[in-house]
Amino acid sequence: MEKKVINVGIIGCGRIAQTRHIPEYASNENANIVGYFDFNEDRAKEIAKKFGGKVYASVDQMLADSNIDAVSVCVTNSAHASVSIKALNAGKNVLCEKPMATSLEESEAMVKAAEDNHKTLMIDQNQRFAKSHVYAKKLLKEGQIGKVLTFKSNFGHGGPETWSVDGGPNTWFFDKNKSKYGAIFDLGVHKIDLIQYLLESTVKDVTAKLATLDKKDSQGNLIGVDDNAISIYELENGALGTVTSSWTYYGEEDNSTIIYGTKGIMKIYDDPKYSIKVILKDGGEILYNIDQIQTNNNQTKSGVMDEFISSLVEDREPSSDSGSVINTMRAIFASIESSKTGKNIVINKNN
Repeated sequence: MEKKVINVGIIGCGRIAQTRHIPEYASNENANIVGYFDFNEDRAKEIAKKFGGKVYASVDQMLADSNIDAVSVCVTNSAHASVSIKALNAGKNVLCEKPMATSLEESEAMVKAAEDNHKTLMIDQNQRFAKSHVYAKKLLKEGQIGKVLTFKSNFGHGGPETWSVDGGPNTWFFDKNKSKYGAIFDLGVHKIDLIQYLLESTVKDVTAKLATLDKKDSQGNLIGVDDNAISIYELENGALGTVTSSWTYYGEEDNSTIIYGTKGIMKIYDDPKYSIKVILKDGGEILYNIDQIQTNNNQTKSGVMDEFISSLVEDREPSSDSGSVINTMRAIFASIESSKTGKNIVINKNN
């Protein structure tokens, strides 16, 4: 049987493309990187020299290339929707970085464009692919800690200025025009997607607070986006819990999730040795040493690009397809609305 190869174009060659998308495609025998586009042409040329492929003068030039089957959209948040929709309309399959878009309307327009063009739109919600999260989902489904009652999930580190390709206080993450929102888009989107994935239930309502507590721009003024976001979510299945995203965890990263059930507690990526720790009601412990969560300083293979390519080769829906991630975006924008209005927001899925 002839091996099917997916020809890929990379749109945006910043840190996430360099550390995840490009090397992971390069190591996949069913993927072939055809070329790159970046507003910084020298950056794109350097990458092409290292990994092979051509440099395109524009997004339009890349999308006009009939040789390209799929693209990775790794541009700033504000351009996710416009570039993804343009690519889908050009007949390309799309893997888009998170957050899916900077408004719910744009997110829904992306889903529609994928449906209208009969193309795949996958969102890089990489925490669904972490081995311990996959295994924890299985254990929860088997009822190891009984019925889930409450949860808390945290994602915090010292901020994107420490690792962004254009680091320091002028990083695009701090620019409201490019990022729209801060920690909730960068980190919170991962954890609320994860909670819905693990518990197989969507968010029903939310109360949230977004704040800018410490991050400053190059002029010494507080940045225009949130550096902390704390949300209380109620799921359709009745589970209640919190998601915290923060750019001000200066001591060490925290990427943990703790789930409390009627039979015990499950701690995921909370212990330096055991990736899952189950503490039962009777005091017994079950320890799982599966893997360790990725950190900014310890990047391991995400599995996202492999899943994207595999779904195209096998002609099936990928995990973290846009149709499921839209529920995450509803929860995120409800959180933002709650913070702005000071009210509890009930999510209307018929919008």
